[in-house]
Amino acid sequence: MANANGEGSIYKRMRNGRQAGYIGAVSYTDELGAAKRHMVYGKTRTDVRDKMKAVRTRLENGAAVKDSKRSVADWLAHWRATTLAASNRKASTKELYGNLSRRHLETEPFGEIRLDKLKPSDVEGLVLTLRAMTKPGKVTEAEPDPKPVRALSDATIRQIYTVLRAGLDGAVRDGLLAKNPAAAVKRPGVARREAKHVEAVDVNKLLLCAEGLRYRNVLVLIAGTGVRRGEALALHWSDVDLEARTLFVRGTLGRVGAELIITEPKTERSRRSVPLSAPLVAMLRRHRADQVAERLRAANVWEDHDLVFATERGTPVDPRNALRTVQLAAEKANMDGIGVHTLRHSAAVAWLEGGTHIKAVADLLGHSSIAITGDVYGHTSDDTARSAVDALADQFGILDL
Repeated sequence: MANANGEGSIYKRMRNGRQAGYIGAVSYTDELGAAKRHMVYGKTRTDVRDKMKAVRTRLENGAAVKDSKRSVADWLAHWRATTLAASNRKASTKELYGNLSRRHLETEPFGEIRLDKLKPSDVEGLVLTLRAMTKPGKVTEAEPDPKPVRALSDATIRQIYTVLRAGLDGAVRDGLLAKNPAAAVKRPGVARREAKHVEAVDVNKLLLCAEGLRYRNVLVLIAGTGVRRGEALALHWSDVDLEARTLFVRGTLGRVGAELIITEPKTERSRRSVPLSAPLVAMLRRHRADQVAERLRAANVWEDHDLVFATERGTPVDPRNALRTVQLAAEKANMDGIGVHTLRHSAAVAWLEGGTHIKAVADLLGHSSIAITGDVYGHTSDDTARSAVDALADQFGILDL
């Protein structure tokens, strides 16, 4: 049977004198200019013709004639050291992505899969495995009943998927894959979870119990402005205008490896100005005076970083110390499940339930959209809901019908 025009070379495949399918040959020139031939096999001419067409499409798109046999782990390790390292992502994000890749993507059994064998169903299987991460820990003689390993959160699973997809995008770009198997898988969802908050009376109780603790004022500022912990610890005195009663969020402090680093805010909306109440201005004035006195006592040991909140030597404050401060205060106040972000969330809920427009609250919190604010704080108290219904009835005269 003659080959169709432009079809290429397709031959019968013979084995022991009998036909055993078909063979197709695609000729091409590699990146070094050398002439090459790639063979494909199939049971029918149609199978071979389709495979040859796929090969030509790959070549036209600049990809290799077939997917790489490198393992997922091998490729992702290379991607981490090159593409990820050279990207303009924040240092903290690079570290996070690298850790997630090493711990969850480059390990067996998923990391052993070859790129040319990786399927969307493998990615879906990985997601299911990650969701079932809670499992018994190591059994010891001293502790025969193992403690369960903490389950991964929905947000972490989504981040792992994001890392995998980004890494495989790099493999497609480099011609190791024709298409990204992860792109065919729906991004894992994150169950909506309203932020934990406490009422104003409990915030006051917590701050009173923090009296005498070195980093109490960090908590006061967060409770009064809703700024994030990293944003508060990244504040410089040059970011604070006490006369105008305003602070400017220009950075966020976090730990990258063994270092505390101040980086730019995650989004443009996070870079913002935040008004200060009169009590907060008074607190900051006292705090600055105390810091000046501490600086004089420290003498040449002091490192001047112009930080609003600093250690006894003027260096950045480890965010874990702020967490420890709120934990000590919460323990003294007999309050459970309280973290630094509880103060931020409590400020947001107080604003919303006090009638502040959601757009203003989103601006104060540095959210990229009011949708985020609504998702995180999309609830009202019973009293607020009842007041809203009663006010509507009064306005429309419904009670008089």
